[in-house]
Amino acid sequence: MVYAEERQQAIAEMVVARGRLSVLDLAEAYGVTTETVRRDLSVLERAGLLRRVHGGAVPVTVLTALERGLDDRDRSFPLEKDRIAAAAAEHLPPSGGSVVVDAGSTTSRLAPHLVGRDLTVMTHAITLAARLAGVDRIDLHLLPGRVRLATQAAVGEVTVAALSQVRADVVFLGTNGISVGHGLSTPDHSEAACKRAIVAAGQKVVVLADHSKLGVDSTVRFAELTDVDVLVTDRDASRRICDTLTERGVEVVLA
Repeated sequence: MVYAEERQQAIAEMVVARGRLSVLDLAEAYGVTTETVRRDLSVLERAGLLRRVHGGAVPVTVLTALERGLDDRDRSFPLEKDRIAAAAAEHLPPSGGSVVVDAGSTTSRLAPHLVGRDLTVMTHAITLAARLAGVDRIDLHLLPGRVRLATQAAVGEVTVAALSQVRADVVFLGTNGISVGHGLSTPDHSEAACKRAIVAAGQKVVVLADHSKLGVDSTVRFAELTDVDVLVTDRDASRRICDTLTERGVEVVLA
């Protein structure tokens, strides 16, 4: 059984990949009625993922809520992300502590700040694990799971199950969006489940997000603002949003 949110995400990606698609094409592809497809398209249009046209849908010019590949995201705001990672490293636990590091283009920049510390590091990020493998004084644990191409991260039931057995001093988390109304969110259900488990594993939750993520609502919420202890962002972040987050109990650090 395909749930509505999963079908809608698949439809959005299909429209982006193939261009214009008709309601009839989509109904046949997903084995649902044309009325169901029209409702899905309305939801996706309101989310800014596509544009409805007569008889179907076409991609919008900029699809901010759809995931970009890790390499593509890594090229966005690189200097800001470096500063964010350096500031987030101030929240590392003392020698002998443990951390979980989420996959992402900003969290991956924590790697050089972990070198030279006595830490247990758990991650589902393949690229981060590769950078830390064999580094002295780091007890590295690579979490199991199916590797997603877009994020180079292990996800799935086995990843969530492994994280459910973990209690770390600090978790460092990435997000596709953070807003007052929707909390922290990401486009993919499996990524959301993994991030939700990372949040639950941490005694302290530190979120790394550049200014472009603030005020953004992605498809799947994985955490509430009350789950976050610290948000590290850059100095171009909206002052209004930062002030509101502070009022909601989130410590906001501008790097």
